[in-house]
Amino acid sequence: MQIFPRREAFHELECDFSSFDLEAVGTCLAFLDTTGEVYAAFDKHFERFGLSAGKFTILMQLYTAKRGLSPSEFANRANVTRATITGLLDRLEREGLVERKAHSNDRRMLTITLTEQGKKLVERVLPEHFCRTKGLMTNLTSTEKKTFIKLLDKLRSGIPALSDPSWDHNNLTS
Repeated sequence: MQIFPRREAFHELECDFSSFDLEAVGTCLAFLDTTGEVYAAFDKHFERFGLSAGKFTILMQLYTAKRGLSPSEFANRANVTRATITGLLDRLEREGLVERKAHSNDRRMLTITLTEQGKKLVERVLPEHFCRTKGLMTNLTSTEKKTFIKLLDKLRSGIPALSDPSWDHNNLTS
């Protein structure tokens, strides 16, 4: 999605709003455009295996945990609602990739486990997934990758400016 269809809009906004920062807006839009393209590429990649990014995330969590996980553990790890997780688990269960079992200590709770079919799918996907992820990052040097992670951490620290209603714009340093 292109937020500003024409570059002239930037100049108009700069004239109309003193808080408009061309460098900040341009950087943010470049980040959003790239993120959107990466998500779309991952979607195409996972489609080849009959998966979505959400399904893959759940399968990977189970695969790496080496044990069953509760729906609330998935929701906490993925920072999404239980309802979102429930929908994904329903689809994965219908496909025979996970199964729900009563928790060993509390029958009111569920434990989600990877089926043998799910484990085989993950093991089939991972070599290509790791190779394609490496390909995505191939144009960055090792130093650039480390710098990129640091920059993303810095960007993440600014998220409250968008999400926190009590954020005060007077705290901007420059």
